[in-house]
Amino acid sequence: MYLKVTELFYSIQGESSYLGYPCSFVRLSGCNLRCRYCDTTYAYTEGKNYELEEIMRFIHSHKTKLVTITGGEPLLQEGVIPLADGLLKKGYTVLIETNGSLPIALLPRGVIRVMDIKCPGSGMTNFMYWENIHDLQPIDEVKFVISDRYDYQWAKNIITKYQLLKRCQVLFSPVFEQLDLRTLAEWILTDELEVRLQPQLHKFIWGGKRGK
Repeated sequence: MYLKVTELFYSIQGESSYLGYPCSFVRLSGCNLRCRYCDTTYAYTEGKNYELEEIMRFIHSHKTKLVTITGGEPLLQEGVIPLADGLLKKGYTVLIETNGSLPIALLPRGVIRVMDIKCPGSGMTNFMYWENIHDLQPIDEVKFVISDRYDYQWAKNIITKYQLLKRCQVLFSPVFEQLDLRTLAEWILTDELEVRLQPQLHKFIWGGKRGK
């Protein structure tokens, strides 16, 4: 079995509650959404086929036991399931970043699903698969990418509607160079909202450099 991969790289995890840890990344090709702020548009079409064994060899070449499978949208490819399962059996911590439009329940237990809930600013809210919320595990994480004040208020309403803070960790990330990190921090503090503020650490270190 193979997967179409845009890039394999080793870097610092710039997002999620694993922010700052060394991590092996598998960026899969293809995406079914077109978010207005997307910073990985090259993953829509670029990529080449890798056998699962090739991907595993790359991951094994680094000492870190943290792996992130991202995209694009990883759940578009069936091979992501055996890849994740194989990594879990080898003792890896596996994060899968998904855009929230496809069912997450198919992923193996033990995978940490970092699931976007698309705010209106993305232009993709109507593509959300809302049933996913009922499949969230305590180890999973939900991410809201916030463009402006309207997105922020909308995200607060979704948190309340689905009682997300009782289900898993909730992350708020500003759209890079569109919403100031301090502004979002002040909104969170003013409202005493128990979410995790998530800057994209890799962008502060390397800017928009690919493979980082």
